[in-house]
Amino acid sequence: MKVPLIPFASVDSIIKELRIPDPGQATIREIVALVNGVESQTGIKYVRMEMGVPGLKPAQVGIEAEIEALRAGVASIYPMVDGVPALKQEAARFIKAFMDVDVAPAACIPAVGIMQATYTTFMAAAHTDKQKDMALFIDPGFPVQKQQMMVAGLKYESFDVFAFRGEKLRAKLESYLKKGNIHSIIYSNPNNPTWICLTEEELRIIGELSEKYDVIIMEDLAYFGMDFRRDLYTPGRPPWQATVAKYTGNYILFISGSKIFSYAGQRIAVMAISPALFSREYPDLQARFRCTTFGNAITQRILYALTSGTCHSAQYALAAMFKAASDGSFNFVEEVKEYGEKAGIMKRMFVENGFHIVYDNDLGDPIGDGFYFTVGYAGMTEAQLVHNLLYFGISAIGLKNTGSEREGIRACVSHVRRDQFPDLERRLKMFNEFYRD
Repeated sequence: MKVPLIPFASVDSIIKELRIPDPGQATIREIVALVNGVESQTGIKYVRMEMGVPGLKPAQVGIEAEIEALRAGVASIYPMVDGVPALKQEAARFIKAFMDVDVAPAACIPAVGIMQATYTTFMAAAHTDKQKDMALFIDPGFPVQKQQMMVAGLKYESFDVFAFRGEKLRAKLESYLKKGNIHSIIYSNPNNPTWICLTEEELRIIGELSEKYDVIIMEDLAYFGMDFRRDLYTPGRPPWQATVAKYTGNYILFISGSKIFSYAGQRIAVMAISPALFSREYPDLQARFRCTTFGNAITQRILYALTSGTCHSAQYALAAMFKAASDGSFNFVEEVKEYGEKAGIMKRMFVENGFHIVYDNDLGDPIGDGFYFTVGYAGMTEAQLVHNLLYFGISAIGLKNTGSEREGIRACVSHVRRDQFPDLERRLKMFNEFYRD
């Protein structure tokens, strides 16, 4: 008789206890709580793919700089809301070194991770023009950003980009923009969760339409330089990290220490606002924020109200990591290639055991190996797949949470250790034998 690895009752009792209506639609944190509960009850450790937590050691250069800053006494001093000069300078230098884009240090603003940075800019962008009340997400994307919109009481639309790659993207975007109510466009590149990477052609289209319709572009670069099909670590020389900033003056770039430097615990990132946008006057901001300059609304109104500044010592850590990367003494891309190598191995295991890659190509080329990949299983909806994998000690989130129109799950490779690979392969084989008939 076929039996699952974990008794049905053990999983279902925790689902009931946490009052999760459908694990397939559960948030990342709900899946985390669910798995923690099952592990505690059964003693069986899961292969955890639900949360994008770095699985590598933090960059030593950041640790040393932060310790030095703490010893110098910064813990007793409130940081300036717009950031310490060293971080602002090094952020601008890093962007120039790896993107060939000129941004002013004054417009490089630290935040408590990209999460706070996007929340801040969503609020500001939503009040730049009283005729525009809608954000547009190029999906799939990071699901918590939609939650931020909900919490802030903001409106958004979205579409799955997979069927609208290349020149097709122009018509699709214009179908939304021509209505005149879109104030901003948000996307990640490389993409969370599909690992699609937007091309120069696509970024040019986004930039041109940004100028035509006067729309702010928010580019989430949490996985900066992690398109491992190209070597993007040569400071000051191409190939560059692709960016919309080459094609519009209406951009905000989000760069985090969490993934590329494995510094997630200190919650540190920067938003780099284009020179034109940072100093731009929006009369409609006055009604909500009692100022009209976009940069002032971001720093002196919203960020000040949210946290009154970003962790002082962490700013020095990020400045040091940026500096070492730009100096050429710290190859951060080489450090994180482990994610791509693990993804390749894990994808093979899934495919050999009856699964298929959902987002399997990038404009006709095989999808790159990176921090995430997407898988489905024939005959199962994503809700069924998320739920059924739980009985075999494997956790992930459903793709619908990311704005996808396809059935499947997002698998994150970061917390799956190589010594867990034999166990993962065994569990996938058990799953396939249990359900394939």
